[in-house]
Order: sequence, then C-alpha cells, then structure tokens
Amino acid sequence: MTVLDALRPRLPSPVQELSDRRFARHGLRLVLKRDDLIHPEIVGNKWRKLAPNLAAAAGRTVVTFGGAYSNHLRATAAAGRLLGLPTVGVVRGQELADRPLNPSLGRCAADGMRLHFVARSTYRDKADPAALARVLRAADAEDAYVVPEGGSNALAVRGCRALGEELAGQADVVAIACGTGGTLAGLAAGLSRDQRALGIPVLKGGFLTAETESLQRRAFGDRRGDWTLDDRFHCGGYARTTPELDVFADDFEQRHGVPVERLYVAKLLFGLVALAEEGAFARGTTVAAVVTGRPFP
Repeated sequence: MTVLDALRPRLPSPVQELSDRRFARHGLRLVLKRDDLIHPEIVGNKWRKLAPNLAAAAGRTVVTFGGAYSNHLRATAAAGRLLGLPTVGVVRGQELADRPLNPSLGRCAADGMRLHFVARSTYRDKADPAALARVLRAADAEDAYVVPEGGSNALAVRGCRALGEELAGQADVVAIACGTGGTLAGLAAGLSRDQRALGIPVLKGGFLTAETESLQRRAFGDRRGDWTLDDRFHCGGYARTTPELDVFADDFEQRHGVPVERLYVAKLLFGLVALAEEGAFARGTTVAAVVTGRPFP
C-alpha cells in the first residue's frame, strides 16, 4: 500500500463557485478550490507537499521544523500517527520548553510527535549543514529524513504541480496565500499557458520571489509558468491579524458558509476583494482562490 492509499485523500479536491457581489459587480466570477477538503487531518497544501516526502522517508523517522502554531507541524504529526511513522518537530523558541504546550503543539504531542525546542538563533541557522547536523544530533535523530520548514522542497513542489493541473480550464487567474513559496512554485508549473498564478504572501520581507524561483529551479530546472506576487496583504506579518481582517473573515463565513482560516486564507480572500475593487482583473475573468487550510482548533 502506498502513502497515497494509506491516507485516503479526496483528490481532485472540489471546485465551488460562489455568488459574491463584490466580484460580480466588476464582471468577475469567483470560485474556490477546496483543498481544505482533501483530508480531515492533513489539510490542503500540507497533503500535497507531505505525501511525496513521506514516501521518500521510506519508514524512517521524519524530522521537520516550525513555530509554536505551525500548521505544518500538526499535519506532519497527524501523518506520522496515521502511518505509524516516528516524527520529531524542531520548534522555534527554547523558552517554550518550560511552558505548558499551546493547543497546536499539544495536538502534535498527542499525535506522537516528539518536540525538540531550540533557540531562535539556532533555528535561523537550520539551513546550514553543520548547524542542521548539530540540531539532529541534539534531537537524537541523526539518521532521520529531514523535511524543511513548511514542507517546501523539490519533491513538495513537484507534488503541488497537480494542483495547477486540476484547475486546467476552470479559471483565468489562480490565487493562493504563500508562506514558503513551495505551493505557488508547483501550482504555477501545473497551470496551462493561458492561466496565471497570483501569490499573496502572509509574511513580510519581500523574499518570496527569489525563494519561489529557487524552488522551481530545484524542482524543474528553470522558472515555470506565469506567476506574480502581491505582498500588500500580510497584515503585519506571519500569525498577525487586524480587526479589519477578522471582521472580513467573519462576514465571508456568514455570506458563504465556508470556514475561513485566519493566517493564510483570510488574507488571500481579503486581498482578492481589494484587487477586484482596484480593477486588477479584466471583466469576464474567472478567479480561483485556493483554500489551503481551515481554522484550528
């Protein structure tokens, strides 16, 4: 039985059309790509990125990285439990080791993930091979299979290419919230030539163009697809929200009955409404928003 068979994903994920006057009055059609419905525990792009890496792990312990509220850590822990695979989560912030676990890390631990807390300076250096080796040694996981923060590597990018392929002929513009750029890199490569991808970063810093290009080069050898980024909608940075964003997300849920995850999906949808008002999309355009997650807890 393959990893794909064992986890029983719902693929392709459904596409849902919404009637929203904020788009309709500009001659636009809005659809949601409901990747949040792929799997009850390994949600959305986490499934697409983790599945090929879990297969490559071939039963070895999986070590990965994240902050105290990381969706990626939770998804990896859940996958480990479902597959009987040992997992270790390297958590940013040594100071958290002596505190009660928050609900997100508590879920990871309940799913069997062994948590290893490191200083923030150590965490920043994790891409350096020598620093990574020290972390793995300290975590007693020197022979583990390592998945990077957010799950974004060449295998993950190739796994996300199917997301674009599933949307062939269903939208002119496909928009997605971005953390590490891996899903955007694969999505853009899978779209057809008459489609374009739009990334909405949820972090500050303006680094994602270079990172997404680098991921595409590692996965495919060169830049692929027609894609751009608009970094105006991060609301102050990762895990930051604003009262305006919360009001928007609550209203969207009430309008459409779709649960809106706040750290990624709300910023994506908020940005798309703003872009529609700005006239960023030509009349007659179908815009697809990829719903990559759902609220936790």
